[in-house]
Amino acid sequence: MRHLFDVGVTVNGNRYERTVEPRLLLSDFLRHDLGLTGTHVGCEHGVCGSCTILFDGQPVRSCLMFAVQANGHEILTVEGLGTPEDLHPLQEAFWEAHSVQCGFCTPGILMTLVPFLEENPNPNEDEIRAAISGNLCRCTGYQHIVDGVKLAAQKMSA
Repeated sequence: MRHLFDVGVTVNGNRYERTVEPRLLLSDFLRHDLGLTGTHVGCEHGVCGSCTILFDGQPVRSCLMFAVQANGHEILTVEGLGTPEDLHPLQEAFWEAHSVQCGFCTPGILMTLVPFLEENPNPNEDEIRAAISGNLCRCTGYQHIVDGVKLAAQKMSA
């Protein structure tokens, strides 16, 4: 006998109602049930940070949560951050500072940095590096990411 649960969640400002198995990971719910593939799944152990989303405004690893835990909550994914025509200042700064190479880690890094920059509008390099220390990037060496965050902080405070 399969047990199913109803889940009602707001994602990127849109309300979704679905019936899911209790073992369905939130990352899989976002990607497969809602088609929001910007939430990447890397390690599936919460180590790499590529599945980071904002859950009630706080960055969380969506691969460590079940979809049923999101019932009644609000989620922001990278798709809700900006559009190609109207980039979020952080996305714009990453583009301008060449902070992206393969891009696999980028959505998780962006979602980690949104609340960081809201709480810390003028971070120094050490604070930026500490903020992204939970997000693994295999391509960039992080310097261009740090540069992008500095540029974003300038854009957001202007």
